[in-house]
Amino acid sequence: MSKFLTLKFEAIMPLLPEVKDFLQQYQQLPTLNQLSPQDARKLAAMGYKLNPNRQVKVAEISERLLPNYPVPVALRIYTPSGTPPFPVVVYLHGGGWVLGNLEMADGTCRILCKQAQCVVVSVDYRLGPENKFPAGVEDAYAATLWASRHADQLRGNPQQLAIAGDSAGANLAAVVALMARDRGEFSLIHQLLIYPVTNYANDTPSYLEYAVGYGLTPEDMVWFWQHYLPHPEAGNSPLVSPLQAEFLGGLPPASIYTVEYDILRSEAEIYAAKLQQAGVNVFHKCYPGLIHGFLGVPILTPVTNPILLEIAENLEQALRKHHP
Repeated sequence: MSKFLTLKFEAIMPLLPEVKDFLQQYQQLPTLNQLSPQDARKLAAMGYKLNPNRQVKVAEISERLLPNYPVPVALRIYTPSGTPPFPVVVYLHGGGWVLGNLEMADGTCRILCKQAQCVVVSVDYRLGPENKFPAGVEDAYAATLWASRHADQLRGNPQQLAIAGDSAGANLAAVVALMARDRGEFSLIHQLLIYPVTNYANDTPSYLEYAVGYGLTPEDMVWFWQHYLPHPEAGNSPLVSPLQAEFLGGLPPASIYTVEYDILRSEAEIYAAKLQQAGVNVFHKCYPGLIHGFLGVPILTPVTNPILLEIAENLEQALRKHHP
């Protein structure tokens, strides 16, 4: 990865004014390394409830535990209006494998369900440090396997199964795509990765360019990694760092979305390039003037909802391409 250190970014556009205002407020909050995971979760949860997208109506929302699984993993299932069978999208929330839950992803899942006309299965996978890697990976894979085998019960089409997530959830989504390819228990037709984590490293250009003043910091990522990984060497596993997988061919088409002012931008863009080099069909778009984690910032929804709607519309088109 060191060969990328000499690269420099040219600004696409300044931070959006709304993002600047948010960052000024954000900087008044304690940093993650000042908080325990439990206190960080409480602080993060305060924002989930304020997301106006939680008011978006879909035809049906139900909850259940992942059946016949050794630990309780909650699923929230969003069903659109219309005529089934629908495509099925398994969604994995962000939060650095330490924060987040079904509530965090609720607004995003409602938008994807309604606009992409798909059943969305949101997964409340286990978090660190109570349950370190590979617990979250195992939960994400098991939930996707269950959705593939019970799509008809969800009014879904088992031939139209996709995986999606944001940030750490996008990391898990990319990992599930690798596992599905290698294990052959189910097939995915698409992977939607929104500002994903793809590598256990901090030596990319974006880590240097956007280390201070843009929300997510390198110190935050150290905090997340320390709580997620059982030991640093685990970071070299492709089930943690899909960018380190020896072979990326044979994976489903990918939509990868990055934002301009994000320390994770470089590794996501490198992953997109490596997928393309391996023959995978990739759509990549970088949104200017924005920061990591915008899906979880309620006061930014006036400027970010058009982006989320675009992502949902692109997902619908990707799912339609694979209608049997």
